[in-house]
Order: sequence, then C-alpha cells, then structure tokens
Amino acid sequence: MSEFLQDILEELKPRLEEASFDGTAKLDIPDEGAIVFTSDTAEISDADADVTMSADADTIRAMFNKELDPTAAFMSGKLAVDGDMGLAMQLASVLG
Repeated sequence: MSEFLQDILEELKPRLEEASFDGTAKLDIPDEGAIVFTSDTAEISDADADVTMSADADTIRAMFNKELDPTAAFMSGKLAVDGDMGLAMQLASVLG
C-alpha cells in the first residue's frame, strides 16, 4: 500500500462524516491503488463499486487541496468516471 493512498484515505474519512449519498464509489489512482467508500466507510480496496472515478495522483491531490474542482477535472479529461454519473456528481463535494 502506498503512503499517498493512505494519506488520501485519512483525508477522505472526515469528509464522509458530513456526506450523504447512497451507493459505493471507487477512487482509482493508477500506480497507487484504489479506495472504495460509502457515506459510512472507506477502505483501501479494489472491490466493485457503483461508480469508479479514475485520475492520476497529481489530479487527486489538487482536488483534495481544493486547487481543482472535480467537475472541471472531469470536463478537462483529467478525471474519468465509469458507472453512475448521478452518484459521481453527488461526490463532488467529498472530493473537492
């Protein structure tokens, strides 16, 4: 497990305490791994999810630091979404 992935997981957990969404989401970071989360839990895993969002580590870091809006990342092709687009839109506030 990468240190980067562990850092993102720790940053994600408190954000989920304020989030409300139904379903499972996966944040896939090539060369690092994946995090699967619901509004209640988050863990490093590559399990199936309702929506998978993929981006490189620099893009993920920029979104978590609020330097890059998740919607802008998607529109520019830096963030790929596969699966439930409605759920992905609900997660914008969690990611950025």
